[in-house]
Parts: sequence; structure tokens; C-alpha cells
Amino acid sequence: MNSPVFTSLAPVILFIALGFYVGRRGWIRAAAVKDLANLVFMVLTPALLFRTMSTVHIQDLDFGPVGIYFAAFGLVYAATLAVLGFSSLGAARALANTFSNTLMIGVPLVGLVFGEAGLVTLFTLISVHSLILLTAATVVFELAVAREHAGRPGGAQQPMWRTVLQAVRNGILHPVPLPIIAGLLFAQTGLVVPEVINKPLQLLGQALGPIALLLVGVTLAFTKVGHHFRAALRIALVKCVVHPAVLAALGWALGLSGLPLAVMIVAASLPVGANVFLFAQRYSVAEDEVTASVAVSTALALATMPVVILAVTRWVVG
Repeated sequence: MNSPVFTSLAPVILFIALGFYVGRRGWIRAAAVKDLANLVFMVLTPALLFRTMSTVHIQDLDFGPVGIYFAAFGLVYAATLAVLGFSSLGAARALANTFSNTLMIGVPLVGLVFGEAGLVTLFTLISVHSLILLTAATVVFELAVAREHAGRPGGAQQPMWRTVLQAVRNGILHPVPLPIIAGLLFAQTGLVVPEVINKPLQLLGQALGPIALLLVGVTLAFTKVGHHFRAALRIALVKCVVHPAVLAALGWALGLSGLPLAVMIVAASLPVGANVFLFAQRYSVAEDEVTASVAVSTALALATMPVVILAVTRWVVG
């Protein structure tokens, strides 16, 4: 019980459970969840991301494991579409099977288990995670919707190039990749963040982990799974078990090991990210199912992530 893995995971489980209890007790109302999410995404997250990346030089970043991460994403995503068919429903489930909660759970978890070096690796992924995955998902959704609406009477569709351009712009002008890019650019100048700025950024960044995990628990308390449990469980199993297994197999096939690969495997094992619901809502497809999958995969991840972390710390990092 005193192993570094379980010592690091204990606060994650505790904070999520505490948030769930707080939500169930009604100490935080459902209407306040969005405000808490804005606090996490708009204030605490940019502070941690900028401060961490403001001392990192681009030449020190390793994009190899990130490439493997996206290769695993592509395989699982394509396999899902092949099984379910090329449709908006298939696109929604494919995104749920592959899009990780890298921020609210990934950042505090990786920070506790792997420390600052692990966070730099994770932030390298996060800097392009939403941009690449959500842009690709936008293209697939738009093509699927256009196919489903083919031949139906109606207004003109927005050109595909404009849809993709909008997705890329939204992916960059976002409170997650923007401070990472700003921090990296600042680091290349060789300057040091003044202490009068650095200290508040440090305090805000330290608050991210506990508040984000509490928010996960509160969100779970207000999420209804209902009769979508079976479909949500299928997504959760693919996301938390199949996705990291595919990534680990790719890494093993290429002879890779070490901390960066371990962080990527853990990132792949994370539960479904909230952005998937935004897509389901935007395209009016599988909204309840996706919401249920976020809750079920988060609950399942509390059991599967310790196994994944124990495995990668023993066999990948060594």
C-alpha cells in the first residue's frame, strides 16, 4: 500500500469521491458546475500550462511518442467506424472511444505519478491533442452528416474547407493549447518569468489538481446513466482498456520504452473527455449515451488506471 503508484492514485480517488459526495449532498448545485468548469478551464489551467512550458525548449521535446498516440487513435477510430458504419452515430461513438480526459484527470494524475518531466510530456500531447483530434472529428462528422442528408431538400451546406478552417482556428484559440504555445514561445527568448508573476501562477497551478478532480466527482453526482448503461460500458471498455492496449502494442512493436511512452499509455487509458459531449450535442446524436459514457468510463478508470500505471512503471519505465 506504500508503493508510489497507490500513494499517487489515492488523492485522485479521494478527491473524485469527495466531489461526488458534495454533489449528492447538494452542497454544490448542478447550476454551479458550469461556473466551476469555467474556473478550471479559464483561470487555473492556463496558469499551470504557461508556467510549466515557459522553461521548456522546443528542441528538448520528444514528439515520437505523441505520433504513436495519434496512430493508436487512428486505428481505434477507424476500426469503430468500420464496425458501426460511416454515420454520425458511428462518428460520435468513435470519438468517445478515443478522446481522453487529458486535462481534468490526466494533468493531476500524471503530475502525481511522474512529476514535472511527465507533465512536460503530457503537455506536449495536450498542445496538439484537441487541435488534431477535434479537427479530424469535425471532418468525419461533416462528411457523415452530408452523406446522411444527401438528396434531402434543404439549404446549402457550409463548404468543407470553411468547416475545417473554423475547427483549426477554434482548436488554437482555446484556453488549453494557447497558453502552451505562449509558454513555449516565451521559453525560447531565454527570459525568466519575474517572481511577482511566477508565484501567483504557481499557486493557481497548484489549485488545478484538487479542484479539477472535485469537479469530476461533482459532475458524476449529477449524471444520469439510466438505460444507456450497456452502451456506455462498451465505450468505457474500449476507451479504458482497448485504446491503451493498442498504443502499448504499437510502442512495443517499434521497440520504444521510457517515461514518454509510459505517459502516452496512461493518457490513452484515461476516461472519455467532455469535448465528446459537445460534438454529440452539436450534431444532435447520442447525447445521452455519450453523457453516460463519460460517467461510466470515469468510474471504470478508477479500477483500470491503477493496473495501467503499475504495468507501465514496471515494464515501460523500468
